[in-house]
Amino acid sequence: MQRYDGRGYPDGLKGDEIPEEARIIAVADAYDAMTSHRSYRDIIPQDHVKSEIEKGMGTQFDERFARIMLEMIAEDTAYTMHE
Repeated sequence: MQRYDGRGYPDGLKGDEIPEEARIIAVADAYDAMTSHRSYRDIIPQDHVKSEIEKGMGTQFDERFARIMLEMIAEDTAYTMHE
């Protein structure tokens, strides 16, 4: 998957070279992966999910869309968005 900092694959695109839809999907997909049951682990706690998205801002994720996801997480006090 493309990374905002250009270290992704398949094309090594960076920043705004990456289509906006792909930048949105990158952060949404990461959220979904962390908040879904897996055969090898349970759902990751919301505070850890938030921390991982914060760590990825500007490198893995477009900061604008990561901030929007963080706002959505903050509003989801019952942690139901993952359902």
